[in-house]
Amino acid sequence: MNTRKDAPWDGAGKRIHMQEVGTRDGLQAEQAFVPTEEKIALVNALSEAGMAKIEVTAFVSPSAIPALRDAEAVLRQIERAPGVVYSALVPNLRGAERAIDALADEMNLVMSASETHNLANLRMTRGQSFAALSEVNALARTAKLSVNVSLSCAFGCPMEGDVPVATVLDWCARFVDDMGAGGVTLCDTTGMAFPGQVAALTTAFRARWPHTELTLHFHNTRGMGLANVLAGIGAGADRFDASLGGIGGCPYAPGATGNVCSEEIVHALELMGYDTGVDLARLIDASKRLPALVGHDTPSQIVKAGQRLDLHPLPADFVAIRERAMARAAH
Repeated sequence: MNTRKDAPWDGAGKRIHMQEVGTRDGLQAEQAFVPTEEKIALVNALSEAGMAKIEVTAFVSPSAIPALRDAEAVLRQIERAPGVVYSALVPNLRGAERAIDALADEMNLVMSASETHNLANLRMTRGQSFAALSEVNALARTAKLSVNVSLSCAFGCPMEGDVPVATVLDWCARFVDDMGAGGVTLCDTTGMAFPGQVAALTTAFRARWPHTELTLHFHNTRGMGLANVLAGIGAGADRFDASLGGIGGCPYAPGATGNVCSEEIVHALELMGYDTGVDLARLIDASKRLPALVGHDTPSQIVKAGQRLDLHPLPADFVAIRERAMARAAH
């Protein structure tokens, strides 16, 4: 057995920053409208659990995503814990103005590495998206807000297939070098990533921008979410998006599971010796609220099965069974 200290199952206390996206990426995909006060309580619970960053909501058109039509109220009324970054997805200048007014800590800007996906999803070419996001970035700088750019389809496009690494890095260069973004998220939008690919792209990014905040965002569409997280850690990544209960999804992967599950990733990483800074029991309690709020079961296996050492009671007749077994052994 490999017992090297840099083995992916031997975290040796290395800090991994867990970033919650369920309150935005997860809830926006739900048919049910989660009441504002329940959203606020959910964010507060995630803060208390110790998530490093929470993408609270999105400042998008209420007609486009009615599930998040209460963005201002939620962001303004949450209880802010010291050290937690409260982020919001911002698609345009109007959204940026709303986010500033609602006291967001960070703006998360989104476009795709794939021209086809960008056109289908945002109704713009990548060049048009970059120009629009540059204007939002300028406004954020004026307001002294941090900016993160999420690059969708960084590990593959559901309509184009593989996206060349050079293409992904070229857009990252425009975000970091030209725009001055403080962070980049490489997104596996429909769960096309695999560990070797994750390791290669993470290594390439880190080689060029060792001091830029890098986040990896995986979906568990094809069951490789945790494997991809471990591959990213092995290549130098230390920030990961995840979604409470594993909720979320993408219209280009209908019927698929959603984002990697926050409590599953924390559970696994802590068993491997990594320091997530998260109170897992509180995180699980928060996840247990979800089915009642969204109206259906969630993919979380930790909620269903419990933690590894959540033991079960002995059978009611265990003493009698043992005595009979011992009696047979005596003969």
